[in-house]
Amino acid sequence: MDPFDAGAGGLLKQPKSVWATAGASVVAFMGIGLVDPILPSIASGLNASASQVSLLFTSYFLITAIAMLVTGFVSSRVGGKKTLLLGLALVVVFAGLSGSSGSVGELVGFRAGWGLGNALFVSTALAVIVGAAAGGSAAAILLYESTLGLGMACGPLLGALLGDASWRYPFFGTAFLMAVGFLCIAVFLREQPKPARKTSLLDPVKALGHGGLASAAISAFFYNYTFFTVLAFTPFVLNMSPYRSGAVFFAWGVLLAVFSVIVAPRLQKRFGSLKVLGGSLVLLAADVLVLGYGDHATAVVCTILSGAFIGVNNTVYTELALGVSDAPRPVASAGYNFVRWFAAAAAPFFAPKIEEWTDLHIPFVVAAVTAVLGAVVVAVRRKALTHETEEQAPKHATEDSVTVFAN
Repeated sequence: MDPFDAGAGGLLKQPKSVWATAGASVVAFMGIGLVDPILPSIASGLNASASQVSLLFTSYFLITAIAMLVTGFVSSRVGGKKTLLLGLALVVVFAGLSGSSGSVGELVGFRAGWGLGNALFVSTALAVIVGAAAGGSAAAILLYESTLGLGMACGPLLGALLGDASWRYPFFGTAFLMAVGFLCIAVFLREQPKPARKTSLLDPVKALGHGGLASAAISAFFYNYTFFTVLAFTPFVLNMSPYRSGAVFFAWGVLLAVFSVIVAPRLQKRFGSLKVLGGSLVLLAADVLVLGYGDHATAVVCTILSGAFIGVNNTVYTELALGVSDAPRPVASAGYNFVRWFAAAAAPFFAPKIEEWTDLHIPFVVAAVTAVLGAVVVAVRRKALTHETEEQAPKHATEDSVTVFAN
């Protein structure tokens, strides 16, 4: 069946509950890159340094990482709908508070609360969409993957459009959109059956005892340091107006979406997952190295180009994380993300600090090294990572690719 078929069960013929959840998912993913174009404006408005403002990412992803141990515990007990509404409510409250912050310390704290809400929402949304969708999971998953790409691309654009007037407006805008999403889900989404087995807080940690899953998580940890050096530190290097910076990261997000959903699966089919991942990590390392030492125009091009490598990496890491062990997919995903999101918290903190200690180029040298380290782990742990993923990868990746990235 063609998932784009507008007939019964097609992508365009879904219940209102699916569209409500998908729409809220777009806004949730927008929140990740929303602050990119306005980081310099926030620094200026709150008289803060680059390293202080970068803590917006650190607090957000640190809480997100820790929340990976909590989301399954909560959703398996209260149900998917209540977990979504709780997450949305927290985002509405803390996004609104972020816009009213009087100091960078307050803003960093409110972003942490936002991270908890976003973790609860995005870790549950895919399962809810698949459960409520008509015509099986194929069209629903494609719809959810589209929300990821649209959100990652449009977040910087919204941040630029609203942030050009004031850095506070993107936060208020997000709070408003998520409030609309809350109302839509409350009205249109029916509660779904709770899982037969309740997830414990330690299940994700226990899953990391599997050598293949642990190897995937460690490699992804190094890769995510590179990823979030680009996302959180590059806006200060580009030093552009919100509109220009928003356009750069919009193009970056478009490449990320296209290469994640369309290009990566074709490369994997032809060359194999591990070869594609290793090659993409090395190319990403070269890209960020050139970004750090090139002139301004080169930095812009390399920033946009990194979206292609990041898109490929996200898809392949998904297969490794969900196909390499026999742990239930939500549990494997939570354990994997618990490890890798710590790097997303570390990079925004250390990159500007490294610049203060050395110069502008060295943070990108470190990011290049971590990408190569991710490739080294893949090469050294090749046997542990292979397992049965070559046969099972298409099924796993199609169903869960966005879960792993979004979580």
